[in-house]
Amino acid sequence: MEQPFSPPGSTHDRATLHAKTIAWLVIVSATILFLASSARHLLFQSAAFDLGYFDQALYLISQGQPPIVSFWGFHFLGGHADWILYFLAPLYKLYPSVFWLFALQAIALAIGVVPAWQLAQEAGVKAGQAVATTVAYLLYPLVFNINLFDFHPEVMALPVFLAVVLAARQNRPLWFTLGIIFILGCRDALSLTVAAMGLWLLLVEKKRLCGAIALVLGSVWFFVAIQIVIPHFRPLGVEAVTRYAGLGSSVLNIVKNLIFQPSLVLKYLFTLPNLEYLCLLFLPVFWGLSPQQLAPLLATAPQLAMNLLTPNQPQKDLVHQYSVPILPFILLTVIASLAANKTWIRSQRGIVLWSIIGFFALAKFSFFGGFYLTKLDTWQATREAIAQIQPTDSVLTNHQIAPHLTHRSSIRLLSDQLDPTTLEEFGAILVDTLHPGSSCSQSCVDRLLSQLQKGPSFQLTYQRNDVYLFRKQRTEKIGVTENKEA
Repeated sequence: MEQPFSPPGSTHDRATLHAKTIAWLVIVSATILFLASSARHLLFQSAAFDLGYFDQALYLISQGQPPIVSFWGFHFLGGHADWILYFLAPLYKLYPSVFWLFALQAIALAIGVVPAWQLAQEAGVKAGQAVATTVAYLLYPLVFNINLFDFHPEVMALPVFLAVVLAARQNRPLWFTLGIIFILGCRDALSLTVAAMGLWLLLVEKKRLCGAIALVLGSVWFFVAIQIVIPHFRPLGVEAVTRYAGLGSSVLNIVKNLIFQPSLVLKYLFTLPNLEYLCLLFLPVFWGLSPQQLAPLLATAPQLAMNLLTPNQPQKDLVHQYSVPILPFILLTVIASLAANKTWIRSQRGIVLWSIIGFFALAKFSFFGGFYLTKLDTWQATREAIAQIQPTDSVLTNHQIAPHLTHRSSIRLLSDQLDPTTLEEFGAILVDTLHPGSSCSQSCVDRLLSQLQKGPSFQLTYQRNDVYLFRKQRTEKIGVTENKEA
């Protein structure tokens, strides 16, 4: 049958153009994000927590070994019950590489453009504004910054949050449920956001089935994770409780105090750091916030409360992972304001311009011109030393070198609390004395170096530019290779 003719500039042509724009946004942004995080890692700026943590866990799972993160001392499920790692491990079985994590994170962040665009269309936002909204999402500083901050499974949940809201609005409970299950596997704390989202869907969106599913699954998994899963793998319980010491000694105790002692809560809420945090969170999209369209933020209440009630500074910035569950619902608020024609800025150009200004003000791209180059003086020496370490060696090393050596069952980090009597446990000790890392002082490194040089158990097998590699003595004589800087 002959296709109907579509004149130039028709609605069909514009829709096709916008779809192509969205596809290119995904491809280009994923590529940029992947290259940025990979470059940071190659410059020895990634860290044992959290990149090395997940890299070692995935490697051990792929090798059929117990996934006990050796420098943490517990099974990874004792951290945040993030069982989704079991579904990522086949990638490591195919080829073990930390770059899988960079790729997954970059793709997850970039692909959030697709449900964001679909939600804007579903809400009746004008086509140009819908595309501008996806640009605003990509330029939201947290997207670029969290991509640089090692790897976190909850980042994979970000686009899924948007996708499940779309599924709920389109009355697709099966896809909604599958998405919720995926989200719950990414981090224990996301269960609270899921439950709060269920309330929002029930009370505001009037999506009773999907709302009930989210509320029930989120609530049940929260208690299963914190009362059964985490204590089983880490008898000390939920590690993050120490950040809320003033509110209680356990998760349930904190929840009880929040309900029955509201006066205890107020002194933690009204602080200058919290005001600064709220400004950081909302200023990048302030143009799109309308007081009448803030209902989606109901789903952010648990995570926002956790960030505001702790003195822990990393939970009050746009660098760490703690604001990731908030971003999807900020975006939904913007979309609702656009659909209601209630935004401060409505032109596509104005939206993009505001987003660019916010990105340049708060995104950490400038680190590549300074901070991320601080280890260039020992970069080559560190790479050469790493190449001499055997895959079977247990290793003691600096915090920033560890993610390059986590494909083994035993690796520990240099720290001021290191017991000198445990050195015999290691087959190789690699130390960058010029950049000891945040967990180890210079005096600690100096003492360790002196002990290794004087003791009979280890032999210096490599030295260059303040980088030292010691290997445990074997019965055969090992020659010392000392490379001098030209």
